[in-house]
Amino acid sequence: MSMYAQVKERYAALGVDTEKAIAALQGIPISIHCWQGDDVGGFDRASDDLTGGIQATGNYPGKARTPVELMADFDKALSLIPGKHRINLHACYAIFEGDKADRDALTPAHFARWVDYARERGLGIDFNPTYFSHPAVKDNLTLSSPDEETRAFWVRHGIACRRIAASIAEALGKPVVHNIWIPDGFKDVPADRLGPRLRLQKSLDEILAEKFENVIDCVESKVFGIGLESFTVGSSEFYLTYAAGRKDVYVLLDNGHYHPTEFVSEKISSLLTGFDKIPLHVTRPVRWDSDHVVLLEDELKEIANEIVRNDALARVLIGLDFFDASINRVAAWVVGVRNMQKALLGALLCPWDKLRHMQDAGNFTALMVEMEMYKTLPFGVVWEEFCARNNVPDDGSWLKTVLAYERDVLLKRV
Repeated sequence: MSMYAQVKERYAALGVDTEKAIAALQGIPISIHCWQGDDVGGFDRASDDLTGGIQATGNYPGKARTPVELMADFDKALSLIPGKHRINLHACYAIFEGDKADRDALTPAHFARWVDYARERGLGIDFNPTYFSHPAVKDNLTLSSPDEETRAFWVRHGIACRRIAASIAEALGKPVVHNIWIPDGFKDVPADRLGPRLRLQKSLDEILAEKFENVIDCVESKVFGIGLESFTVGSSEFYLTYAAGRKDVYVLLDNGHYHPTEFVSEKISSLLTGFDKIPLHVTRPVRWDSDHVVLLEDELKEIANEIVRNDALARVLIGLDFFDASINRVAAWVVGVRNMQKALLGALLCPWDKLRHMQDAGNFTALMVEMEMYKTLPFGVVWEEFCARNNVPDDGSWLKTVLAYERDVLLKRV
């Protein structure tokens, strides 16, 4: 009897169907962010300098410098990740065949090659306007700027990006998550907090006025950023209030964008009571929103548990957001996505109905014992079976493929 067959029987004795869990995991797409591959560089500006509270640290060799290189690196990562997924683009990854267009003049044509790339591989696409690393970010303000020319520029950018998202959705026949995050805020204590938020509200109303099918609009809050330590215009309370007042806007939860004692896993069930969808950006904060590669840590597992035990796999839209320039960038993608999948698999291999009944019956001792027991069950064997069925290497062997790619491709980039 194979090891998987033995583990399958072990789980079956506890009322868990491993085949059902594998089938469910196969159908969960993860939105994989393109900006890990080039340290949030993009293709629409001459300098790689980042602004807006964003910082990618490290100088590991082999960073993608062109769309062709980035797509090749993406392909290598995808070949080592089981399942079918999505790619997540920022507007700064526009591909120009001739003269460049500024961000307020971007069109679907500037993303046609990305659409072709996704279509050929059976992938979906998600899309983000890029409100950072641009000369029109004035005094760390974009959509909340008191300068009308600056605010209007970024409103036009937002409108252009929603039209691009709608075009992508139509071309691929799949919904596109369109996520708005802005870096607006102040380094020191402001004299006026309401004014910037009212201007942001006005800007969002203007951007979201046009109606599109298959575009899932969402807004992403943040506690603070580098140079924005004292005040962030787009706070959690602001965006929750804004989205709650509309039927067509969702709150995206990034688990690096809250206070250290706050956990996104705690927030998911609350939002499920009022929203039919919850977009996520899963990352790993280390002391601050540092966007480290996702590891199989307790909070990641608890995020997955909340999604699965609340029967929300169809409602929670999972995307990743990290960028580490100190390690092999392809390996970072592979580690992060596979860890997200492992966390989901662990959640799928748990009999939540049984545990819920224990809780409702007040049988808390048995509940604690049972929940602790599942932490040490051999779910890794089920993960290996999932990888094998997807024809991707297991955890002990995929790195040699990445290192060969590094030697043959990445290290030759000068």
